[in-house]
Amino acid sequence: MTTYTTLAAPVEHRLTEKNSDFLTFLQPITDREIALQWLQHYRERYKDANHVCWAYIIGNTRQPLTQAFSDDGEPSGTAGKPMLHVLTERELGNTLAVVVRYFGGVKLGAGGLVRAYSAAVSQAANLAELTTVSPQSELTVRVSFAAEARLRQMLQQYGGEVLAIRYQQQVEISIRLPEQAEDEFMQQLNNLTAGQAQIITPSCSK
Repeated sequence: MTTYTTLAAPVEHRLTEKNSDFLTFLQPITDREIALQWLQHYRERYKDANHVCWAYIIGNTRQPLTQAFSDDGEPSGTAGKPMLHVLTERELGNTLAVVVRYFGGVKLGAGGLVRAYSAAVSQAANLAELTTVSPQSELTVRVSFAAEARLRQMLQQYGGEVLAIRYQQQVEISIRLPEQAEDEFMQQLNNLTAGQAQIITPSCSK
């Protein structure tokens, strides 16, 4: 998984289209459960709204871990999917978009709805401050006591950190480092230990 962008802070925006108000909320999230909790929050906050449409992406927008959307009563394909498309195109990973619509008495038609929901999320995205997420790998390696100090130095060079350490017959060190640096780090570690370093647990992306 490559580096991607996400929200540095929540965003709120209002769009009015032919008397209908579209209230947009962009919320940084890290998993589906948090997304659903925020969705419930907005549903309770705007109980009198005609529609509470939403879309979210977990992970990198180009290789999402999961994604979902809902038209919440709007004609199929006119709200949630266009909202998700904007999140993807604007590369807003780990983001929930909620658009609350108050109907203004003038029907927009399918095309008008697609444009309105897309514009609502796109204009909100224009206001967003973004931050870069670099996926991390966690693994536990076993090395000799003699290699411990050098391993720590290498870890600093690759922007990693020690999570835990256990001294037994050898040293078991749990580490975290940028996922993109994992292969090169392990190659250097094998060179350092003449192939004697052992991976105790497989890496896991965060």
